[in-house]
This record gives sequence, C-alpha cells and structure tokens, in this order.
Amino acid sequence: MKQVVQNYKSGELALLDVPVPECKPGGVLVRTAYSLISTGTELMKVSEAGMSMVGKARSRPDQVAKVMQSVATNGVPATYRKVMGKLDSYTPLGYSLCGVVEQVGAGIDDVAVGDLVACAGNEHALHAELNWVPKNLYAPVPDGLAPRHAAFGTVGSIALQGVRRGEPQLGEVALVIGLGLIGQLVVQLLAASGVRVVGVDPDPVRCELAERLGAAACGDPASAAVEATVAQLTGGHGVDQVYLAAGGGSNQPVELAARLSRDRGRVVDIGKCRLDLPWNAYYEKELDVRFSRSYGPGRYDPEYELEGRDYPIGYVRWTERRNLACFLDLIARGSVDMEPLVSHVADFEDAVGTYGRLKDGDLKAVAVLFRYAEHTGEAPAPAVAVPVVRRGGGASAPSRSAEGPVRLAFVGAGNYATSMLLPHLAQREGVELSTVVTTTALSAANAKRKFGFAEATTDLDTVLGDKSVDAVFIATRHSSHAELTRKALLAGKAVFVEKPLALTGEELADVLAAVEESGNDRLQVGFNRRFAPLLREARKRFGDRTGPASLRYLVNAGRLQHGSWYLRQSTEGSRFTGEGGHFIDTASWLLEADPVSVYAVATPGAVATSGNEDLQVVLRYPDGSTATISYVTTGSPGFPKETLDVVADGRVLRLDDFVRAAVYGRKRWVSSRLPKARDKGQAAELAAFVKAVRTGGPMPVPLESLVATTAATLAVQAGLVSGAPVTLARTR
Repeated sequence: MKQVVQNYKSGELALLDVPVPECKPGGVLVRTAYSLISTGTELMKVSEAGMSMVGKARSRPDQVAKVMQSVATNGVPATYRKVMGKLDSYTPLGYSLCGVVEQVGAGIDDVAVGDLVACAGNEHALHAELNWVPKNLYAPVPDGLAPRHAAFGTVGSIALQGVRRGEPQLGEVALVIGLGLIGQLVVQLLAASGVRVVGVDPDPVRCELAERLGAAACGDPASAAVEATVAQLTGGHGVDQVYLAAGGGSNQPVELAARLSRDRGRVVDIGKCRLDLPWNAYYEKELDVRFSRSYGPGRYDPEYELEGRDYPIGYVRWTERRNLACFLDLIARGSVDMEPLVSHVADFEDAVGTYGRLKDGDLKAVAVLFRYAEHTGEAPAPAVAVPVVRRGGGASAPSRSAEGPVRLAFVGAGNYATSMLLPHLAQREGVELSTVVTTTALSAANAKRKFGFAEATTDLDTVLGDKSVDAVFIATRHSSHAELTRKALLAGKAVFVEKPLALTGEELADVLAAVEESGNDRLQVGFNRRFAPLLREARKRFGDRTGPASLRYLVNAGRLQHGSWYLRQSTEGSRFTGEGGHFIDTASWLLEADPVSVYAVATPGAVATSGNEDLQVVLRYPDGSTATISYVTTGSPGFPKETLDVVADGRVLRLDDFVRAAVYGRKRWVSSRLPKARDKGQAAELAAFVKAVRTGGPMPVPLESLVATTAATLAVQAGLVSGAPVTLARTR
C-alpha cells in the first residue's frame, strides 16, 4: 500500500510503498476513503522539516532541552547518533480520516466489515491507504453523512473539546482569535450553542467565511471595529470567553484576549501560539486561563487509546471517542457544515505535489482532503435512474376529430391555476372548459362562475370516465401529481400536469408504467420557460454552436413565509424538488441535451430550514457543457428573480428576468424592454398543448425529456445527502 511520509532531516516528502498493517485484536483495519490535511499542524511540521538544523532547534526548544539532558546523561557521541538516527527516518503525516472497515480484530463487536467509520490519531489515522485503528479512536459514521465530511471528525473533536473547556452558556459572547480550520469549527460550534461570536483574523477571506458560518462579526486584530463590536455586544463589559486558535510566534493573541475579556473571563488555548501572558492584565481581571488537550480525555493515555479501556461515563462524560461521535452527529444533523471549509480535494496520488503547493502558497486553503482512488466510501458513486420510456401495446389514447372544440377538465383551481393557466384558456378560441374538480365544493363553484366551466364537481372518477373530455389539467399540490397523472393516463386522457411530475423515483416509475400499460404517452409537464417568446428569440439570435457551453442561471427565489405549504417537506417534497425542474428544463433546452450528472451543495442550515435554503446545482451534459443553477433565498427582494447567461463559441446570451435579452458576438443584439408584465411562456405553452390535443400531433416536449428533467431534479436531493456528484443512469 502507499503512505505519505516525511524525512525530518532532509525535509523530503514521499508517497512510499509500505507493508499493509496487521489487523491486531482490539481494533479494525480501515481502508481510507478521504483523509484531511490539517493546514495548521501538518504544514507546521512540513515547514520545520525544511529548515536548517539551527532553524529546527529554534522552532522546537522543548526538543533541544531533551537533547541537552541526553548529552548530560549519555554524552555527546551517543546523543548525536540517537538524534541523527531519529531525524534521518521517515515519519508519518495525518491524523483525521474516514474509511470503510475492511477487517475486524478480535474483541470488536460494535462495527462490521463494510461499515463506514471516522478515525483519529497521529499514529492510526494517517495519510495511508490502510490503517489499523484501535477501538477508542474510531466511531461509526451516521447514515447519510458524506464520507468527505466525516473525514473532519478528528479536527472537529479538537474544536469541540476546546469549546467544552470554555463552558459556554446561552446568551454569552465569545471571541475566537485565529480563523483557520480549528477557528472556523469553533465559530460554528459556539453559534450552535447559542453564543454570539466575534472572530479575529488578518485574512479578510477567512473573516467573511466565519461570518457566513455564524459569527456576528469578524475583522483584523488591529482593527478598531473588532473592539467596537465587542463593546456593543457586551455593553462594554468584554467577552465571556476567548478561544486562542491562532499559531505563530506573535504574542498579540494573548494580549488581545486580555484587553477584550470581561472581569473573570475565560481564556482557552486550543492552538499553538506564543503564551507570554502580560501579568498585570491577567491579574487585574483575574482571568481564568485554560488549556484544551487535543481531542479530549483519553488523549495520550496508552491504556485508553491502545488497550481500549474506556472511562466510566459517570466520571468522564466526554472522552475523545465520545467527542468524535458527537461531532459526527452534529454534522449529520446540520448543526455544523463542513462543505464551505473544503477548499480543495486532491487525489491521493498527488499528495506530494499538494503539500508542495500548500507550503509554497500556490494553494491557499482552509481544509484540503485527499481522495483515495481505490475506495471512496461512496461505492459506487451515487446514481439516480432515468427510466427508459416504453410505449406498450395496450389500448391507445382515443383519437378525436379535429373539428369541434377541445374539451378540457381541470383538477385543482388554486392560485397558480386561476392566475397563470385559466385566464389564457378561458379566452382561447376552440377551447371548451368542461369540468372543474376541487376538493371543496365552494372553490369548484367559484372557478365555474369565474371562468365559465360547464360543470363543477368534487368527483374525479366521473370526470375521468367522461369520454367527451379530451384533456385533463392537474394543478393540485405536489404530493398528488404523480398519482393523478397515472390515473388520467390510464383513463386515456391527454394530461397537462404542473411541475413537478413526481417527488420520488418510485412515483416517476409508476407514471411510466401507466404509459406502458395504456399506450398513452400524451403528457406535458408545465415547464413553460422554454416557450417564453423573449428567450426563444434570444436563442435564435445566438444561433447554433459547435463547442461546449457554460450556462449560469441565478434564481433569486426569496424566502417563504411561515406556514407556506411549500415548507411541508415530509409530504410535499423539498422546495427545489417542487420547482427546480423549471430551471433544469430551461438549461437542457438551451443546451439541446439531457444532463448526465448532477452535483449539489447547500449552504449551512439547509436541512433544518427546508424551503429557505441556498443551493448550488451543477449539471454536466454529454458534450462537456455545464449548467450552474444558483437557487438562493437570501437575496434582496429588489433584485430580479431570474438572470441567465450562456457562453459558447465566442458569444454570450444574456436574459434579464424575461424583461430584456441580449446576444453578444460579432454583432450585438439587444431586445427592447418589454412594456408589460413578464411573459414566461405560459400562453405559448398552453397554445402548443391545445394544438397537439386538437390535431393529434406530438406533444410540445418529448416525454423522454420530461423524464430526464424530473430525474435530474430528484438527483439534487440525492446529491445533497451524499455530498458527491450523482450520475444519471439510463435504465433498461
């Protein structure tokens, strides 16, 4: 197997072939999926290894003291041989990983082969393809937690133990000095504990990241704004706790801690910074200085770590293993978010080059993961089936004469149906609104009166059995779409169903089973944007392309109000599952293909808030084209809802909220601004559907495209759960 090692004498880094470790009793053999580079601790070791001998001595005075003691005891020659022998040896790197149990040692009964575990320890969770890990240094990964996020378990335990040492209380204010990886985790943990956090770091990018992850405010340590913020949040008393998560030789962090602490505040040292405490400042405030030792109780105790002797929970509530399990649970429940911290994911084969780029500053990162090719812990890569459409030999949909009006029935008469669909159909020549079906008698009566339906009822079966009805519109809540569509297809009706077609893969399969059973494929989903006149004109002006395209679609969706049925995720699906198909369909229409993979990332808190999340969805297409859909709820309501750009072949198509469009190429075309309301294509879509029903011609959008868009929309949720790209696999 391969392992990352370093020679501390020469500074050489290597990816070395070493024997596979034995699976000893009391532990498990783990095949690594992802391991995490600690950009603080590990880079410090890498940098020290590249120093001269004098530089090494200056950086590690503690080791120099040991050498001098050895000289006094054993003499210079023996000490020299001992020191040089130790320096001129390969040492391992790494201490935080996630992997799959490959072999279980004697005495282990809490995990089995194939289980996913997070592992800790600078002797047991190394950057290596296989590691033997003793019982108290691993913890099972909760279901649904992505392996790349579980790889943060050890570093998260360090941050968690530091926070425990600070004993935060609800409503307190804390100062975090140093916003590297540990500092960012401390910020999130404190925020999740109900503590208001002020962050300090000279790097404005890290400050901005900490604010995104829950800090009230962040700034440069020399900035007066930090002190002003602390004074405002604490009424001038100072912070309750300070967490030192900085490194380096400056004494500025401990001086700043004293200045901004309240009387009898707590100062917790988590990182490795200079601790020349200014006596007067710490004495006058009687500050409580505490140290946090790595992952928690049990660290450096060989009986705990190597022999598996646990501490009784009644005496030691939080050991390093319990901290590890707790942190994994916090990630799984969405209380802390690892994805914004992942600056780079490198293949393990490029480990030496990755360390080099980090050391030289070419790669600036908060956290870097190694991904192991042989086993990612996500085996195989997540996939969502795109069912093949089969048109069976059952009874075909009844044909109709082109003469006479097209008779339509509506199931559901809510806000969207009565504002965006029925007004276009009520005035259309050659259309007869036959029957409206609703769950309440009054809403059916209102729709009949307002739009001129011939009949109003609450009995769906009677409508489906009416052979004079040519087509059924389904405009009910999302959870009923698939089942109502299935019934209408089996009844031989042409169907127009508002998005989404289905909320699950099983529902989509049921709809297609109805198509195969009945032979009726007369189906249209309400993906109206591809019919918008302005967008169609812009696409025509853009022309055909020869190379791959890059598409960016910003959807400024806005926040949902409390009580909205869109927030009922358990029954109505996620918000994006409900309406994301609009944007995927538009992208696929513009790129003239169906996507082959989906990658989705949500901002912190997305799981908890359900409908009020920010998503980034990246779609990949067969010709190499990509579409990025930014679906955000935290933007300004004054900003346009939808903006879209397509870039390819030296040309750019720009759409501004269906009000104005432009194409930039050898010649520039800019549309005139629409004088009236935005036309997002509903009227043209309905006209195309009615024409298809009247003439018996093909549906406006091929069924295969509707299925592919629905599958891609469902893949977004699967990708959020797995944390990995999802392949859209065609089934047979």
